[in-house]
Amino acid sequence: MREGGALLQGLVMCGICGRRMTIRYMPDGVRPIYVCTQLHKDFAGKTCQFMRGDGIDAAVAQLLLAAIEPAQLTIALEAVEHLEAQARAIAHQWHLRLERARYEADRARRRYQEVEPEHRLVARSLDRDWNEKLLALDQLEREYRERMPEASRQVSAAERQGILDLVHDLPAVWQADTTTHAERKQVVRLLIKDVTLTKLATTIRIAVRWQTHACSTLEIPRPGRAAVIRRTAPEVVERVRQLARNHTDTAIAERLNQEGFLSGQGSAFSGSKVDWLRYAYGIKSGCPLGPAACPTGQRGDGRYSARAAAALLNVSVYTIADWCKAGTLDGVQVTPRGPWWVTLPPEVIAALRKPVRQYKPRRAKTKLGTSPGSTTRRSRSAS
Repeated sequence: MREGGALLQGLVMCGICGRRMTIRYMPDGVRPIYVCTQLHKDFAGKTCQFMRGDGIDAAVAQLLLAAIEPAQLTIALEAVEHLEAQARAIAHQWHLRLERARYEADRARRRYQEVEPEHRLVARSLDRDWNEKLLALDQLEREYRERMPEASRQVSAAERQGILDLVHDLPAVWQADTTTHAERKQVVRLLIKDVTLTKLATTIRIAVRWQTHACSTLEIPRPGRAAVIRRTAPEVVERVRQLARNHTDTAIAERLNQEGFLSGQGSAFSGSKVDWLRYAYGIKSGCPLGPAACPTGQRGDGRYSARAAAALLNVSVYTIADWCKAGTLDGVQVTPRGPWWVTLPPEVIAALRKPVRQYKPRRAKTKLGTSPGSTTRRSRSAS
């Protein structure tokens, strides 16, 4: 039996054409796909239908466990009795084999002892036959001592209770990592004859025919498209829209993770994911990272850009950067050489604001080796 993950391998029938469906696997190699390709292979026709199989397998497994639940206790008791009867039968067979071997050895001994001494050739043949019977008896007794204690061991009271307790944990045993795909398939084939699948508009109809020829029918929803399944929940989008007014993308991601929200792929949020989410849904950020995206110079969280802070304090942007690095100002910088965003409460503005500087025109530089009066002296000498 193959080790693939498809539980219904070899049992699935097409509900449209009635032919047997084959198995394909998704790129992860785990999730199966049931495909009806016989019409296409035999007559170059269209593929009847194909459907993802993990949900189908789960539904059939649930139906299987529910079907055998009323008979679980009876099956367990019968299993215990079967083990004990098998042990008794094995012990009886070993006793019969040993009894037969002892009888053959004793018979060979008597035949050797009854021969006349003058019949040396006959005596030698009988002696050899006696030795062979004794060797066979010794070999059988060694095998009995090695195999019989384990084969004929009776089921103890503790083991009997363990088997009965295991009945109530059958779903856990079915889902256990130690249970292989081959073992699950073997259980399915003991109870189910075939399964017919029909893809409808919004559901998949599953018709199970049991080994007793009884039939069970159920329907499960068709799995949605990947784009729909991985789409971010509307409440997450609305929460991002609320937080984008006065939070950066990184701060929004931290808030979403703290509140237990997950992305469409089921993972935690990051700043880049929030940025893409805002782009996809046209949500503008009130706290951008670049000053160019904030014309007023002040973000939604109240922080000023370095240029706006420099204008308020009458200093240069380099002074703002130095004060932020020294801790004089409460500034944040996302990247090592990125822009600074500064918090400027009124008391900080009053303490650090410089008076307006008077910009005086600089004097023009003169040529090397000349002075303002050199030209006058040269003109006088020329005259």
